[in-house]
Amino acid sequence: MKKFAICLMLMFSAVVSAFDADSLKVAADSAFAKEDYKSAVKLYRTALEGGESAVICYNLGCCYYRLDDMARSVLWFERAVLLDPSDEDIRFNLEMARSKTIDRITPRHEMFFTAAWHSMTSWLSADEWAFWGVGFFALTLALLLVYFFSSAVVVRKIGFFGALVCLLFVVLTNALAASQRELQLYRTGAIIMHPAITVKSTPSKSGTDLFILHEGTRVDILDNSMKEWVEVQIADGKKGWMERRQMEEI
Repeated sequence: MKKFAICLMLMFSAVVSAFDADSLKVAADSAFAKEDYKSAVKLYRTALEGGESAVICYNLGCCYYRLDDMARSVLWFERAVLLDPSDEDIRFNLEMARSKTIDRITPRHEMFFTAAWHSMTSWLSADEWAFWGVGFFALTLALLLVYFFSSAVVVRKIGFFGALVCLLFVVLTNALAASQRELQLYRTGAIIMHPAITVKSTPSKSGTDLFILHEGTRVDILDNSMKEWVEVQIADGKKGWMERRQMEEI
C-alpha cells in the first residue's frame, strides 16, 4: 500500500511538472510575441528545468538572436539540433546565427564514408531511428513467416531475401540510433562565450599563443580532465588549450 501511494505521488508530481512547464512555455511565447525577449528568456529557461526540449531550446536561440547575443543564440540552436537533428528550421537558424559571428573556419576534409555516416545520423533523432528499427524488425519476422509457411517457391524466395534485406536495415537503423544517442549523452561540443580568447599551446597562461577565437565559435573538447583548462579542437583541425570559464558546453 505504501509503495502504491509513493507511485501515485510521483505520477502526480510528474503531471504537475508537465503542466507547469506548459504554462511557462505559453507565458514565454506570449512575451516573445510582445518582443519582450528578456522576459521570454527567463521563462523558457525556467521551463527547461522540467526537462530538455528541442522546441524550447530553439525558442531560446531565437530570443538571443533578437537580443543580438550571437554566442548564446548559437549555443541554444546547437542544443536544439542535438535533440532534433532532422528539423530544417533549427539548422537554418543555426547557420543564420553562425553567419553573424566573426570567425570563418573552413572544416577539414572528411573521408566519404565518414561524411556520409554523419549525414545519415543527422536525418532523424535517436528515438526516430529506434522506431524505424522496430518497424524493420517486425517486417523481418513477417517475411520469415511467409518463408516458413508459404508453399509457393517464388513467395518463399521473396520472404527469405526480403527478410535478409530488412535484417540489414534493422542493424543499420539501430547503429544510427546508437550513434545519435551517443551524441546526446556524451556531448563534446562547446561555444566560445568571451568576445575574444587566445588558445594556448599548454594549459597555462604562460603557454605559447597559437590562435585567437571569438564568441560564438564552436570547439570540440578533446581533454576535459582538468579543472580550469580544456584541450579543444576547431573545425579545421587546429588544437590547443583554453580556460574552461571562457566557454559553455553544448
